[in-house]
Amino acid sequence: MSRIAVVTGANKGIGYAIVKDLCREFDGVVYLTSRNEERGQAAVNKLKKDGFNPKFHQLDITDDSSVERFREYLKETHGGLDVLVNNGGISFMFDAPETFPQRVAETLRVNYFGLLRICKALFPLLRPHSRVVQVSSSVGHLCKIQGAELKARLASRELTEEELTQMMRNFVDAAAMNTHKEAGWPNSSYTVSKVGVSALSRIQQRAFDKDPREDIVVNAVHPGSVITDMSGKLGTMTPERGAQAPLYLALLPKYTEIKGEYVWHDNTVMDWVNGEVKTFRPDSPNLY
Repeated sequence: MSRIAVVTGANKGIGYAIVKDLCREFDGVVYLTSRNEERGQAAVNKLKKDGFNPKFHQLDITDDSSVERFREYLKETHGGLDVLVNNGGISFMFDAPETFPQRVAETLRVNYFGLLRICKALFPLLRPHSRVVQVSSSVGHLCKIQGAELKARLASRELTEEELTQMMRNFVDAAAMNTHKEAGWPNSSYTVSKVGVSALSRIQQRAFDKDPREDIVVNAVHPGSVITDMSGKLGTMTPERGAQAPLYLALLPKYTEIKGEYVWHDNTVMDWVNGEVKTFRPDSPNLY
């Protein structure tokens, strides 16, 4: 039975580079997925011209029917899944015409709730020794949350997925009423969405630790300040360099001790609760 790897949001940027690296180093079938079928097929064809052989499947992480179709396809075609890289996401430029509440609602809809939708659909297909990589950000570190009560709740080992998801909903509601700052949230939809992703990974690993399937691992990763459309081309690293840490986590060996962690772009494990990180550019457009 072939091993299966899936990368979401992979028709360009970091996701595309991760697919290329997996095609080179993963012993199995690699799926490049994207919301837009035409762009996804074009990306696969480009990789094939370069000597790689990924497969394509349409996947819109915000659409229940699209996710369900992909889940059923994987189940019927392969019977399971071994590597899942949740890379799909969005950010707004600082001068985007949308209001802050609109940015918040859409960013959380994609970056947190879309990722959660994929996890709920595909986690049941994960086989023993599977690896899940949640692409977060430098702003996905807990230190980016200033509210003491919020930080304590997010850091708690008792925090549940349901409670975290409600916190994300509360942020959307608070942003709509312009009360998010007094509630302890930052003035950044992207930051909150990625903090949510990082916190979710910790919760998911605790669940996998009790799962009868052996050695399933999930980690969050900051891929670096990468030059992509989403970063407004303001990064300092190539997408190929940005793929380094996600690939490292996707290929972690059996029984690794790196699990439920927040990992920096140089493959080092960071203390998510008590550590500090630097945001690569304070004026980066992906902070809004």
